[in-house]
Amino acid sequence: MNSTAPDLLAEAAFRADEPVLTSRSLLPGAVSPLFGQCDQWDLNGVLKRPANLHPAEWKVKFDGFTGPWRLRARELAMISLNPRHPKVLAAGIPTPRRPVDPRTAIKRVGTLRALAAWAAERGLPEDLGAWPEHQLHVRIAGLKEEGLAVNTVTSHITVIRELHRCGPLLTGGGLLRDPWAGMSSRAATGVSASGPRTLSTPVIPPEVWFPLVRAAWTYIDTFAPDILRAQEHWRQLQAEATRSSVGAEARLRVWLADPSNLVPLHDERHPPRITDAGMIHWGLLSFQIGIDKRAQIFNQDRGLREIVLEAVERGQCATASVLPEYVQVRRTDGTTGSWSRGLAPRSLTREIQMLRVACYVFVTALSMMRDSEVQEVVKGSVVEYFGAPAVVSAEVKGEEDFPRKHWWIIEPVARALALAEEIASHPERLFTGIAGEVRNAERFTAGGGIKAFVEHVNARTDVNGLEPIPSERVAPHMFRRTMSMLTDQFPGSEIALGIQLKHVASRALANRTTQGYAAPATSWAKHLDAAIEAARFRGLRDLFDAHKANEPIGSGPGVDQLTRAFDTIRDTVAAQGGDATVEHALLKQARISIRFGTLNNCLFDAANPAGAVCLENTVIPPGHTGPLPDRCRPDRCGNSMIGPQHVEIWDSEERSLTKLLETRRLAPGHRAALEQQRNEARAVLRKAAR
Repeated sequence: MNSTAPDLLAEAAFRADEPVLTSRSLLPGAVSPLFGQCDQWDLNGVLKRPANLHPAEWKVKFDGFTGPWRLRARELAMISLNPRHPKVLAAGIPTPRRPVDPRTAIKRVGTLRALAAWAAERGLPEDLGAWPEHQLHVRIAGLKEEGLAVNTVTSHITVIRELHRCGPLLTGGGLLRDPWAGMSSRAATGVSASGPRTLSTPVIPPEVWFPLVRAAWTYIDTFAPDILRAQEHWRQLQAEATRSSVGAEARLRVWLADPSNLVPLHDERHPPRITDAGMIHWGLLSFQIGIDKRAQIFNQDRGLREIVLEAVERGQCATASVLPEYVQVRRTDGTTGSWSRGLAPRSLTREIQMLRVACYVFVTALSMMRDSEVQEVVKGSVVEYFGAPAVVSAEVKGEEDFPRKHWWIIEPVARALALAEEIASHPERLFTGIAGEVRNAERFTAGGGIKAFVEHVNARTDVNGLEPIPSERVAPHMFRRTMSMLTDQFPGSEIALGIQLKHVASRALANRTTQGYAAPATSWAKHLDAAIEAARFRGLRDLFDAHKANEPIGSGPGVDQLTRAFDTIRDTVAAQGGDATVEHALLKQARISIRFGTLNNCLFDAANPAGAVCLENTVIPPGHTGPLPDRCRPDRCGNSMIGPQHVEIWDSEERSLTKLLETRRLAPGHRAALEQQRNEARAVLRKAAR
């Protein structure tokens, strides 16, 4: 319940009955919280809540504030949520055009609460104008010494600056000066504003990434059919069961007469909450003979229990399961067997939960969507977009009204989304709780779900055939960071990276945040080096096979070097009577130096760098080895190779330059530069035509 404090409100710039959400569209029939509600502003049912937030997180809470701070907190939130309020404009406060996201306002109030507590500990006066400026520098220095992430420290600086910016409307006034005037908040933390933005988000280590993603896909591809069949069979047992106990003994004896029907026992390694005598799963057994467990036939008739116990004594029993058999898997100890010990009602519910998490993990890992955007995906969101499969979702971060965006996906991701839709209990959303569990009906906590999935997999590796997943912390945003890093490491993929991260509008890698996402991680260095080497060898093998088939592989001085190496390998294999396998093995042993590029291929050999034009008359950076790609001259270099795939690019370049040179009134210097570029392109084309 909210309460008001009229004695304090009398000093406030805003009236107690003013709504606090005048700058946003409310849900139909919703009523905005009022400024005078001094305990909290509940946004549930008023504004659309992001799917990945719990209702408790969709409230602006003012508890923990004392004295004038309680009113200041509401004033600061009011100004942030309504930057174009008449009183804000009249006070001359510099304001942005759009209000902040409610989540930002909620976080700022929390940061302000920490600042107020710090000020009280240091004995600072309640009058902000009397605060010594150096104390605020001490505050930020202390936060940095605590090892907080740069973004966290920046948020504290932002709130302090808000106390200065909004001073004209704050109770008792605000800070007299901006402690970091003329500096950006990031610069105030000591971080350079130029260069790639350093993200505090770590990558997922490869020893965690691979088994986690493999486990998620195994659940989707291998385990899901059994889980869905078990779910359907359990629903059928429940639907066909009668509530009447009439004829229970006859039903039980007929059922036990079939030796294939086994009395279900609770798994000894995972006993029920209430241990039952003999560990018999009485509830499942009741449904299996066609009687609803609520009839409590085994509690009311001792004779029925004796019949069941006799069956157990003669060995007609097995671990409780709604299915007779499961998919066979190859286990880590070399044996083969069912991936599950048996799906009973409670374990089935758990496996459905884990299957939902597996779908979430796989989609998040391979789509580069944020947690909030994955959780905003609704049924029917997989579409075709410009001829490729895509998922439609709401891009939540920094966007007003959650605009719909398309994210290109691969077919396995589309399959994971289709599976998530099939098991979804919510009428619209894919990732929610389990149907029938009231407390989890809406909530899907991704971080907790991933942790539970890892623990679930690791507890059953002796049966499910999956490799153990190291129990390191894996947060949803770490998937986006990891896949961005992986994507960036492969030549030509930076455009896809920019598109998926939605920063392509300012050119794929012009955005410093995109570069930060793609920054390399030392934990992946070995895997990336191996992947790059494998990709390089595949390209070299394709060139060798084309040369052996007497197909043109290119032109230029570099081709002569490559051709001689290929001929030597082919002649050696022919003399030994080998086949293509031997050829490829010798090709790998030859360790031919080649770098595949967009405009040409480079055969620079570190052991014999003579002829490398890029190294002529230049200063080589300390520690650098290899060629300097930015100084590459395909028209002159003795290491250059122009392949058939490059000719079309150079031809297009030559035609474009010729068309530009037809433009009248070109500046002489500009015309000379264009003519030089065209001459270089023509020189490359002449070499390719030989």
